[in-house]
Amino acid sequence: MFSHVMIGANDIQESKVFYDAILGEMGYEAGVIDDKGRCFYFTDSGVFALSKPIDGKPACHGNGTTIGFAAKTPAIADAWHAAGVANGGTTCEDLPGVREGAIGKIYLAYLRDPSDNKICALHRIG
Repeated sequence: MFSHVMIGANDIQESKVFYDAILGEMGYEAGVIDDKGRCFYFTDSGVFALSKPIDGKPACHGNGTTIGFAAKTPAIADAWHAAGVANGGTTCEDLPGVREGAIGKIYLAYLRDPSDNKICALHRIG
C-alpha cells in the first residue's frame, strides 16, 4: 500500500545512529545519506526516510501518530527496543510484551526516537 514513509528529524546524524541500530536488529542495511542530507533505508517492500523539515521549522512528532516496523520474532522486537534505548531512544507506552485485541495476540515494543517520533516493533503471534 505504501511506497515510503518519511519522518522529520532535527539531527539527521543522531537519528541515523538510532535507526541504523534498531533497523540493524531487524536485518536491514545502514541508512544512505543523499545529496540533500536526507537518510534513506531501502527494503524490498518500501523505503523509510529521515529528513529535516522543508519549511525550516523544528521536526516534531504527530500527536496520535505511530510508525510500526514488522518484527519476525518477539526476540527481534526486544533487541530492537534495547538497541533503541542504547542509542538515544526512550521507552514509551507499556514495556515490550504481548497484547490481546480484536486482531488476536501481538507482541509490541514502543519507543520515542531522538526527535520524539513514536515508533513500534510489532510481531503477530500465531
